[in-house]
Amino acid sequence: MTMKTWIFSKKIRRTILSALVISLLALYSQSGKLAAQANPIDYLNDIKKELKKEWPANRTINLVFHGHSVPAGFFKTPVVNTLDAYPYQLLAELKTIYPYAVINVINTSIGGENSVSGAKRFKNEVLVHKPDVLFIDYALNDRGIGTEKAKIAWESMIRTALKKNIKIILLTPSPDQNVKILVPGNELEAHAKQIRILAEKYNIGLADSYMAFHQIVASNKPLIDYMSQVNHPNKMGHEVILREILPYFK
Repeated sequence: MTMKTWIFSKKIRRTILSALVISLLALYSQSGKLAAQANPIDYLNDIKKELKKEWPANRTINLVFHGHSVPAGFFKTPVVNTLDAYPYQLLAELKTIYPYAVINVINTSIGGENSVSGAKRFKNEVLVHKPDVLFIDYALNDRGIGTEKAKIAWESMIRTALKKNIKIILLTPSPDQNVKILVPGNELEAHAKQIRILAEKYNIGLADSYMAFHQIVASNKPLIDYMSQVNHPNKMGHEVILREILPYFK
């Protein structure tokens, strides 16, 4: 083998090796092993720029909340405390940060609904509002359908929204006092883990409500202080969820 041939062969080997590495990285990324959830610092940079604009250069920013009774504002059923629920607490906070912004909070949540039902009405009742940021919060009710069906429904909504270049923030479940949140492998934890994996797989936002409440209980604070009834947070409980969302907007 001549020196020229050897160098040429070496280049071919390097090219093939590089192609193999790129292919493997792509496969791992698709499987979620190398993917990561969106960074709160810069995920909504484009939205934050819009929120800072003043009239007449600004436009309306639509924040759409899709889920069950918690984002819908149910406290002690049938009472609905809309302004104390985290979507409107978020609006109040954003208006202090972005005083020139025009912000719509649009709630497509339905009490008692799970993600399978939510996915069925997603195109007609959610996308029609042209969300700039979409929040999905179904895990508390998805216990009734299990993680497998929930995964299919969540991925359907995520993929559909991403095709429209919509920014997405997934929420892990808020507590149910009947579930011992510190016991490993409980049903809420199973859904929380799945949602984290989805956020990583699609490189989208995650507001880890479950982890926040887990830390509260682990620090020996009474969970009941954050709840209006067995499975609905009170105003202070909604503030816990809010704190998981705010870093994306600051």
